[in-house]
Parts: sequence; C-alpha cells; structure tokens
Amino acid sequence: MALPASSADLTVSLLDDARSMAGDIGDLRHRLHREPEIGLDLPRTQEKVLAALDGLGYEVSTGTDTTSVTAVLRGTGGDAGSTGERPVVLLRGDMDALPVQEKTGVHYASRIEGAMHACGHDLHTSMLVGAANLLAARRDQLAGDVVLMFQPGEEGFDGAGVMLREGVLDAAGRRPEAAYGLHVMSSMANAGAVMSRSGAVMSSSDGLFVTVHGAGGHGSAPFAAKDPVTVAAEMVMALQSMVTRQFDVFDPVVVTVGVLQAGTKRNVIPETARLEATIRSFSPEAKARLKASVPRLLESIAAGHGLSATVEYCEEYPLTVNDGTESAFARRAVDELLGAERYRELANPLAGSEDFSRVLAEVPGAFLFLSAVPDGTDHADAAYNHSPYAVFDDAVLPEGTALYARLALERLAAARP
Repeated sequence: MALPASSADLTVSLLDDARSMAGDIGDLRHRLHREPEIGLDLPRTQEKVLAALDGLGYEVSTGTDTTSVTAVLRGTGGDAGSTGERPVVLLRGDMDALPVQEKTGVHYASRIEGAMHACGHDLHTSMLVGAANLLAARRDQLAGDVVLMFQPGEEGFDGAGVMLREGVLDAAGRRPEAAYGLHVMSSMANAGAVMSRSGAVMSSSDGLFVTVHGAGGHGSAPFAAKDPVTVAAEMVMALQSMVTRQFDVFDPVVVTVGVLQAGTKRNVIPETARLEATIRSFSPEAKARLKASVPRLLESIAAGHGLSATVEYCEEYPLTVNDGTESAFARRAVDELLGAERYRELANPLAGSEDFSRVLAEVPGAFLFLSAVPDGTDHADAAYNHSPYAVFDDAVLPEGTALYARLALERLAAARP
C-alpha cells in the first residue's frame, strides 16, 4: 500500500477504512460487553483479542501474572537512520470490567451476574483491535514499530504495573518514544468530543484503611467502655477539616470515606470500628504531605480519647501527566482527523485516577478522553462512568479506531531521522 500523498489523504483513508470495519468492531465490542470479566484474570476476553489479532502479522505475547496481550508490529517504511534503531510507539487499551449489575437495557447487556463494562473498556479493546487492522494494512507506511498494550486490571488491580514489570515497555526491543491512551466517557461532554490537556490530566490515588481499637461494653454505660464508634466518626469529620485547613485550595485534595463499619447491635459498644477512604491529589507535594499528615492526625485523635488506631496509608497510582509536546501532537492529530471543533481543552484535571499514569511516568505521551454519549442525549443528563445505567455509543468506535492508528503512524513519521 503506497504512502498517502498528504496528511489529508491519510485522514480520509483511515476514517474510510475504520468506518468500513464498523460492523466488525461493534460486534467485538458487543461480545466483550456480554461477557465482562473483572480484575487481572480475563481468559475469555484474552481469547477474543488473540483471535482478532490472528493472521495480522503481529508478534504476540501474553502475560504470566495476568491475562494481558502484547502485540508488536514491525513497520517496514522509512529507514533506521545512523543508529540502526527504529522508533517505537505504544498504544494502550484496557480490558477489564467492574462489579456492577447492569441496568441499561441494551440488547447486548451483560450476561454475567454482578459484572458490567460500566467504564467502557470494551470500547477501548475493540478500538485497539480495529487500529491493529488499520496498522497492519499500512505496515509499509510505518516508520518504526508499534506496541499494542491490551491490559487487564485497570479498575483497582494495577494491571499496568504488572505489565510494566513483565516488560511491556521493552517488547519491541527498544523503549517507546511515545505512548498514547484513549478513554471513553458516558457523560462529561456531548457526543464525539475529544478532551485532554497538557500536564496533570488525572489525579493521583491513595488508599486509607483505619481500624480504631477500643473496649466493648454495654450501650447504657459508655463510661465503662472505650467507644471506637464516636472516635471513628470524629476521624471522618477531621479528615474533611484537614482538607480545607491544611491544603491550598489551588492545589486541591479530595478525601472520600466510602466505608464506615462498626458494631452488631444498637445497645452494644463494639471493640473496633473501621473506615476506608480514597484520597486524591494533584501534585507530588500534596501527595507527600498527605502520606505524612493523615496517619499522624488519626493516631492523635485515637490517643486523645485513650484508644489506639491502626492506620494503613497505601500509595496507589501516581498523577497521570501528559507530556507537553506529546499532548500538543495528539491535539493536532485530533484536529486533522476529526476537525478542530471536536477538541475540548480541559480547564482542570479530573479527580479520577489511572494506572496508565505508570506508563506516562516512564515514557512521554498523552491520555485523551472521547465522549461516547449517545447522539441526541444531553451529556448533563447522561449517567456517568461506573453507573449501572452508563451507556456508551458504538458510533465513536470507528473514530477512536482511526485516532489510535493515526497517532501511531504520524508519531513514527515524526520520529524518523
């Protein structure tokens, strides 16, 4: 296949070919959606991806500690230059679902009780498979190699960290020059908008696990016991006060207590109370201060009441940071492929977190959001990602597929000596 005469020709070619595959991409998406799998072990999902890649000319490997798929396409366009090394670009699509009971009513709804692709990862996987086809057909246009990273366990299992340990960044024999990821949204912007920003684009995430140790007793005589419930309640409120009084409003922190457990009966003071929280921050400085100040605050509250507390502060995902140059490149790719009116610059980073942050901490790149709100639906009324009612429109599949492929083709061409 000859190299398109211009960027405009490439745009038309990619979009036309992606749209011609829309049925196949949509079919894969529906099959994945009907059989969602959670965590690091996704055997049925892996099987579908491997079958879709078969015969395309990729060097395919699978994970040992997770059912990941890594596929390397060796481009034959361009030359290696004086160093003898060809550039590499990585594209990532996550594959796992959530423990959510689906309530969308779509004809391809989940058939697995208590599991749903409520975050749209079935679209990511399908679009990356679509891009694999587009790139394989343009192998002689690729001025380098492409690594496709099909990742399990994004939803709280650090699948990216597992794949990094297993060597995904060295799969082509050289580290990538750039890495890109897409994430669909069921809300946030009207259909087809692509959103991103330079710098921090998503928060870091930490986990807080606290057990307050008291002494049980009768509800009528709290003075004869050591009540962990009131201490835990004070901790919840103190965490919110800490956010507003110890941290700069222009470098925000989000602390949400999602678990608060204690007791078995209303007239029994329990021995322990437990709380769990998610903690989000937007700078390394705030993250470091939280790690130091939160345990100190909670242990001091417990001690002040004559109790003790076991506090586990677990660092999870770092900030997701878009490289300035790669972010600008990705924006140009969107402008040229879909039109400048489709791009939305995010004023602020999102408070959600991503383990793709681990890839971007090692390789410059960009993470973009693609609105999959059904056409004609106001995004303000649409259910957000992770909702049992979240609906992602198949209409974005060809455009996301073409965008993945264009990012790889153009970035490799730009890296050519």
